[in-house]
Amino acid sequence: MTQISPAELSAWLAAPDEPRPVLLDVREPWEFHTCRLPDSMLVPMRSLPARINELERDADTVVICHHGTRSMQVAYFLEHHGFTKVHNLAGGVDAWARTVDPAMPVY
Repeated sequence: MTQISPAELSAWLAAPDEPRPVLLDVREPWEFHTCRLPDSMLVPMRSLPARINELERDADTVVICHHGTRSMQVAYFLEHHGFTKVHNLAGGVDAWARTVDPAMPVY
């Protein structure tokens, strides 16, 4: 698992020749509806064990939460289950809003 900063993820998403990663948001639905990265997939942390087969084990997957703690736990969980390209968004959507997208609501 690697840590990826909001700036690094923003650059990755903007790179036209790079394959787009799966943006896996593990927050609760109310959090996701408050703010989210475009094209992210909501799978709340508590639901992940039952939904893990919806994800591709070899796809670049960026795990996202509010501040980066839950997502780090999920990233380790995914690695333990054979996922090979897992990235944790350091600082979560809060850091994204403060450094990349100041128009994004914060909570």
